[in-house]
Amino acid sequence: MRVRLAVLCLAYVLSQFFRAFLAVLSEPLGRDLGVTAEDLSFASGLWFFTFALMQLPVGWALDRIGPRRTASVLLGIGGGGGAALFAVATQGWHIDVAMVLIGIGCSPVLMASYYIFARQFPPARFATLAALMLGVGSVGNLVASYPMAFAAETMGWRASLAGLAGVSLIVSLGIGAWVRDPEAPEGEAKGSLADLLRMPVLWAIMPLMFIAYAPSAAIRGLWMGPYLADIHGLDTGQVGQATLVMGIAMIAGTLAYGPLDRVFGSRKWVVFGGNLLAAGCLFLLAAMAEGGVAAVVVLCAAIGFFGASFPMIIAHSRGFFPPHLAGRGVTLMNMFGIGGAGAAQFGSGPLHAAVTAQAGAGAAYATLFAVFGAVLILGLVIYLFSRDSMD
Repeated sequence: MRVRLAVLCLAYVLSQFFRAFLAVLSEPLGRDLGVTAEDLSFASGLWFFTFALMQLPVGWALDRIGPRRTASVLLGIGGGGGAALFAVATQGWHIDVAMVLIGIGCSPVLMASYYIFARQFPPARFATLAALMLGVGSVGNLVASYPMAFAAETMGWRASLAGLAGVSLIVSLGIGAWVRDPEAPEGEAKGSLADLLRMPVLWAIMPLMFIAYAPSAAIRGLWMGPYLADIHGLDTGQVGQATLVMGIAMIAGTLAYGPLDRVFGSRKWVVFGGNLLAAGCLFLLAAMAEGGVAAVVVLCAAIGFFGASFPMIIAHSRGFFPPHLAGRGVTLMNMFGIGGAGAAQFGSGPLHAAVTAQAGAGAAYATLFAVFGAVLILGLVIYLFSRDSMD
């Protein structure tokens, strides 16, 4: 079991890397291919959008085909092929296609792990195991910061992406060789995604799932690099160091959330309190957008820490899933989480461009952070009507 989870964790390291590495490549990609921050916002949004759409077929595949073949085939073809295409890109649309392929490749990785947790471990341990997988796998977020910036400066971004294509293929082969599918219980009931959507108990959780991950994903994965370069004059290496700080904070937050449901005897109020603090940090960052660089990096880190409630929200909803719909349940919630991040990427680019044209770059970034905070508050208001779940 340790080897199986370790290879899935390596795959998730790649998934975390691919959703965040564009932030530190904005300068070299702009120089070599002529792409802008808005172009990268669109490409990043394509990754999240594709990833989210894939959760529907991935959920079906986990329940019917199993996590081994689902994760190994998609990661090898999508992740490896997409990274290889990125490495030879000569135009902006090549990056768009590459990010779509990579999104397909990364889509089953975390949910394959969560499916195994849901089927082979006691429900009370799900939140801790889910947070541990997310936290350890988020090393990829760190690799996508300063190490990726260093690699891009020393060996070039093309060689770096070519190497990642090879790593993706090797990890996919490891999943096929070592991961084992959980046994399906005899006489298992049948069901569909529609059965989950007809459960009112999930309706107040889904909006926050859609919103909660979006601010930290958008800031860490895309806007932190252009923001620190445009407003504070940081170069690629310095941006990499700053994003590394936020990445570490996101890992620490994920691991901190993991056992808190058992400490406080509640999942709902742990999620609510953490995201309320994240919203406060977003509003403060908006007010201080042109302030000192150390202060804004600390605020970005705080947003990453308090906004790392992703596995706890899934655990909250997991308490209501029927056992035979565990795969489709966790992928449905993941679709909302990643879909919200994708919507933030798509929407933030045009918003940034529009405000920049009217009021300048400083006002544009302040507006982005304030909008993220306001939408998060909206999700929390709806979440107040949810029912707590504890196993």
